[in-house]
Amino acid sequence: MHREYPLSQAPPSLSESSIRIVKATAPVVAENAETITRRFYELMFEGDPEVRRFFNQAHQQAGTQQRALAGAICAYAANIDNLEALGPAVELIAQKHCSLDIQPEHYPIVGKHLLAAVKQVLGDPVTDEVLAAWGEAYGVLADILIRREAEIYREQAASAGGWNGYRTFVVDRKVPESDIITSFYLKPADNQPIASFRPGQYITVKVDIPGVEVSPRNYSLSDAPNGEHYRISVKREPAPMAGVAPGAVSNYLHDQIQQGDTLELGPPCGEFTLGEKAEPADNEPIVLISGGVGVTPTMSMLKSLATAGAGNPIYFIHGSRNSAVHAFADEVRGLRSRLPNLRSHFRYDTPLPGDLENGQCDSVGLIDDDLLAQMLPDSRGRYFVCGPKPFMASVVRSLRTRQTPDAQIHYEFFGPKAELN
Repeated sequence: MHREYPLSQAPPSLSESSIRIVKATAPVVAENAETITRRFYELMFEGDPEVRRFFNQAHQQAGTQQRALAGAICAYAANIDNLEALGPAVELIAQKHCSLDIQPEHYPIVGKHLLAAVKQVLGDPVTDEVLAAWGEAYGVLADILIRREAEIYREQAASAGGWNGYRTFVVDRKVPESDIITSFYLKPADNQPIASFRPGQYITVKVDIPGVEVSPRNYSLSDAPNGEHYRISVKREPAPMAGVAPGAVSNYLHDQIQQGDTLELGPPCGEFTLGEKAEPADNEPIVLISGGVGVTPTMSMLKSLATAGAGNPIYFIHGSRNSAVHAFADEVRGLRSRLPNLRSHFRYDTPLPGDLENGQCDSVGLIDDDLLAQMLPDSRGRYFVCGPKPFMASVVRSLRTRQTPDAQIHYEFFGPKAELN
């Protein structure tokens, strides 16, 4: 059961004294932010080990979760007197929390250990007054998130075919898309309706692997909403070492999960979407740029645009290593016959012999300024970018060089949010 939260009450505002103290101490917190977040996770996992299940231990080992939280703390402190600026970040975090079934009772656990970490790392300069100010600031942010998450949970439960928590699905089909990516077509075990979703969203998969500590994983939906099944397309990551999380879930899905098996799924979540309607207004160009397995949410967007019969100019640009690992190539080619307004381009950076000559790719190299200038007539439109972080950083840099406003650029991380600069 999900606890109701009184959204009719206005969220508490932060006192002027706390705003002043947080702003005054923000620089020293920023200087030590990663040390604080590393200590925070250590304290929390030691003191409340039951919350470990919410955290991807691969990201913990890589330090990406600690860095992402450090960045979020700094951003919050920098905007402590202008919280409206944090709206997009709040939505991203709330969607992620709902995908993991985070509840209001988890927030005091985080707050307790976060303040303890601040005190331990910074020492005597953190007086009771300073600690109280940061505690109040955390409480206000927690309240904002809890309220938004309560709204999301209610929307999920109230939607046709929707649910909260986890629901059992059956693997109806398992289809290899390339040497490293396999699609799983998932139907509800209870044969009841399933919730629709916004193209670009993800679902959460929960599995138990003997001998390996794994948290639930988010996988982008790679098909258009159809009311019958969900499709996720999973890249096989490097094989994990014994008891270590990286690659454990993807290898388990590839090697162990077969047609007829069941998986526990959370409802669709995520803010990296085309919006409520698949077809944008005003003949606005839609530009979908992906690298590697980042093609999964852009495929959902492209197929949804095709289903809606969108008349907008659509550009689908995908980078891959070669034809062996390139997923959905034939599916995109098939969509071109249904969408005369679609221009697609495949670029390989390490093509196999014959890839270019046989038309498997359109060009060789990386997706760069020259290719974007060749493909895109101007900077108008909405841009959706997904792929490895270096890929996205390069593409976003190229788009900004073309004077594309940041408000038109949307990108999705597979993992903790980070800076692209």
